[in-house]
Amino acid sequence: MFAKVFAVATLALAASAATIPAEKRSISVTGTHTGQATYYATGLGACGITNTDTDYIAAVSHTLFDNYPGYTSGNPNNNPICNKKVTANYNGKKVTVAITDRCEGCATWDLDFSPSAFDKLADESLGRLSGMTWKFN
Repeated sequence: MFAKVFAVATLALAASAATIPAEKRSISVTGTHTGQATYYATGLGACGITNTDTDYIAAVSHTLFDNYPGYTSGNPNNNPICNKKVTANYNGKKVTVAITDRCEGCATWDLDFSPSAFDKLADESLGRLSGMTWKFN
């Protein structure tokens, strides 16, 4: 019985490891990243900071937030990514924001902006911008 349970557990672990994307296993925060830009109604974020829609802030993907170098899980308020500045570019426009939140629905290099920050890149009626680039300052 133990051998059967062990074999099933081993197969489950192997299957889950195979589905973890490479960027989740090894996050590099240097260089320029490309992703989608969206916006959301702000409030109390994962960094423990309460923001308003007029603040220049953004949320990073859960993958980046949870695997940011130096973050050891536990209290997300202690994540070294909190309050890091990034500059995003889209179609010749740019905005600099502080990271204060975590985005569950974002792909690794997507950013979810406050409405005011998103407005610096494009009109909110677009909703989602593909091909936005960004880097840590």
